[in-house]
Amino acid sequence: MKYVFGPVPSRRLGKSLGIDPIPLKTCNWNCVYCQLGRTRPLTNTRKEYVPSDEVLNELQYALAACQPGEIDWVTFVGSGEPTLHNELGWLIRQVKDMTNLPVAVITNGALLYLPEMRAELSAADAVLPSLDAGSSPLYRKINRPWPQLTFDRLVEGLVAFQREFTGKLWVEVMLIRGLNDAEEALNGIAAVLQRIHPDEVHVLLPTRPPAEPWVQPPDEEGIERAQAILGDVAQVVQPIPSQATTYPSDDLESAILGIIARHPMREEELGRALGRWSLYEIRHLLEILLTTQKIQFVVRHGEHFWSIAGAYYPPCSLTTEQKEKASQ
Repeated sequence: MKYVFGPVPSRRLGKSLGIDPIPLKTCNWNCVYCQLGRTRPLTNTRKEYVPSDEVLNELQYALAACQPGEIDWVTFVGSGEPTLHNELGWLIRQVKDMTNLPVAVITNGALLYLPEMRAELSAADAVLPSLDAGSSPLYRKINRPWPQLTFDRLVEGLVAFQREFTGKLWVEVMLIRGLNDAEEALNGIAAVLQRIHPDEVHVLLPTRPPAEPWVQPPDEEGIERAQAILGDVAQVVQPIPSQATTYPSDDLESAILGIIARHPMREEELGRALGRWSLYEIRHLLEILLTTQKIQFVVRHGEHFWSIAGAYYPPCSLTTEQKEKASQ
């Protein structure tokens, strides 16, 4: 299937059936830590990037193929920014009509300053926006947004959405060594969170291959500092080990491409996630997909990941000058 994948295990959402309404790297941010590589080019245009009816047809098929108890949440999570799909609100409401399962939306939150965007997301049961910085300079360094998507607009949208939203607002903070894990940066984030009053704060770590090769997760001291400064509402979300994943398809190629298009993985992780196929079958097909240029091999900090061919990751061998330029 093109637009529906999983269910995949999640520490926050249990077994989540994903809906991806956006083509690869269609996004209004170009985050240094993005596991799907750089955004080239940035876009802030809202339109029907994929056919909404096809999305719902795939979802109906996936829901029918899964057994009761196999799915805990239906989650809109894009290969880019899902709020750029201009029928997202309609899709959420259609999903709510199709199933009693709760619906979550994982978004950067950059468009929540728009009243119409807040109205579209109001039907969701949980919304998970990002807040990786407590100041405009750091926001631009980490998230590298579309120029008109200012830090003030991001915060304005998050504050307004929490006031209006009746579901759960779970704010995500991606913690990056040397960027936002120091005391000053964390105090800035904490001050903004006090204005937003989210239901929970999820501190994430960049464990997948980041877009920029110099991005690294914080050390234990940085993690402990974040927990202390961000308060009791914050919890560090450690990556969950890959588990066997249910796919309403017997097509191994579709299963591999469906996973790594959203979550680049090591070979052993793919083996665990695709437990219904043998490691030999998976390795053999990976070689074919690499030869036919459908997938690529990404190296970050000595780790090897499989990712979709269309994602762009700059090489690891950057000079100090290039590193500084890339982070600006």
